[in-house]
Amino acid sequence: MDRREFLRRSAPVTALPFFLGGFSVQAYGRSRLLDALATLSAASDRVLVLVQMNGGNDGLNMVIPLDQYSALSTARSNVMLNESLVLRMSPETGLHPIMTGMKDLYDGGRLVTVQGVSYPNPNQSHFRATDIWLTGSDSNQVLQTGWLGRFLDREYPNFPVGYPNTDMPDPLAVQIGSVVSPGLQGQNLSMGVAVTNPNATYTIPGGSDDPPPGPAGDELSYIRQVAQQTQVYVDAIRTASNRVSNLSTLYPNGSLANQLRIVARLIGGGLKTRVYIVNIGGFDTHSSQVVSGQTHLGSHANLLNQLSASITAFQDDIRLLGVSDRVLGMTFSEFGRRIRSNASVGTDHGTGAPLFLFGDNVNPGIVGVNPVIPFNPPDNANIPMQFDFRNIYGTILQNWFGVSTTVLGQILPTYRQAMPLIAPSAITEVQDESRVPEGFVLDQNYPNPFNPTTTVSFGLPAVSRVRLEVYNALGERVETLVDREMDAGYHRVNWTARVSSGMYFCRMEAVAVSNPGQRYVETRKMVLMK
Repeated sequence: MDRREFLRRSAPVTALPFFLGGFSVQAYGRSRLLDALATLSAASDRVLVLVQMNGGNDGLNMVIPLDQYSALSTARSNVMLNESLVLRMSPETGLHPIMTGMKDLYDGGRLVTVQGVSYPNPNQSHFRATDIWLTGSDSNQVLQTGWLGRFLDREYPNFPVGYPNTDMPDPLAVQIGSVVSPGLQGQNLSMGVAVTNPNATYTIPGGSDDPPPGPAGDELSYIRQVAQQTQVYVDAIRTASNRVSNLSTLYPNGSLANQLRIVARLIGGGLKTRVYIVNIGGFDTHSSQVVSGQTHLGSHANLLNQLSASITAFQDDIRLLGVSDRVLGMTFSEFGRRIRSNASVGTDHGTGAPLFLFGDNVNPGIVGVNPVIPFNPPDNANIPMQFDFRNIYGTILQNWFGVSTTVLGQILPTYRQAMPLIAPSAITEVQDESRVPEGFVLDQNYPNPFNPTTTVSFGLPAVSRVRLEVYNALGERVETLVDREMDAGYHRVNWTARVSSGMYFCRMEAVAVSNPGQRYVETRKMVLMK
């Protein structure tokens, strides 16, 4: 048995309760340090919250193509909404009438709807389709790693060896529930932990006796190391979850709302976790999807009400906690439903469907067009694909998390180009490290604030003499990071600070060797917090 298989069979070791690894903001007096904290931002701050809608959501009953209403009414007469009840996002497109909260987010510029999301040759099996969405594979391909696991593998190399540490003291990803999503599976092990109760006390099995010699002993030592790291995460989660309280009064009763309450507390408490995943089930609506004669009511309406009200409350909560600008959310389901309804007042497995992205920094609106509904579609007619879901994933990684195109190609080989999903003002500048920049550039250090190590990245258009130095607020040089000739291209250098907390300045001076007149001087502010 190899290490991966051993870890997979030991998966319950990483199913934990939850925590917040940070601080809540109190009424501090003004200072240059706090002013810097208020103005500095980096992709390392950013959070992705995924809402998985298990079962295959009926997109045509959630986002209604009003310009196709006549044909759609004929195709699904026993489940079709009354047109007058639809919440209009535009003259041609509207939301289910129960989704008043999502409509408010749309009107407030915090919701973008993407039409017709699927992939080539889609699969209509729940298990296989879910696997495709979570791994980012082609329909005829089986991957052993998740798309987010591959992202986190590259962001945090060698994990779990050396973790937690001062740069990343918290879980890389958190699944609210008892089982970690396959989407978080890395090359060797899961990159996330599962959390059910932030304040539960867990005993992680490990033992204190010496492991036996040989391969079995090596594996046991490795598992104990992971268990010890996990216990640190449990303690931090419990401590952090007590630092802040939910501030929104809008949360409905229900599992999804309870999951998002936990996520809001963890983010609001300062946890550095990059990805959260929550779930809502029940979308496999083969029968009794609506109430006959009152099609705006029924099981699907109840699910959409939970989805809309819970996300609206979550957005309200993180706004009140002061962290909404750092959070991007996305809904997804393994497939949509067919155009025609069935005789059981339900809908059967389909393909394409809309999804939502929500948050303060989305590019609001509707991406794509309404599907064209034939007047007499066959029973197996489906919504065609307009957008490959992996282009949405790639856009999030590139424009929200700042992943370079070179690395992005390794995570999602099918990714082609970014979609207009993130507000232009919030898009993270991405440098392709395999190319030579057109001019000199000094990027903001990452992470920032930091303790005690940060990375400074810079680009050179030609072979240059480079001097990279760190100064304190008094203008005193505290360290020289680089003082030599360097090749054209992008470069990185780490600085481990051995100075006190405060504001520092990274100053770069570069002169092209072949053209001494080509000179560059730039300074970036850095904040060290110990």
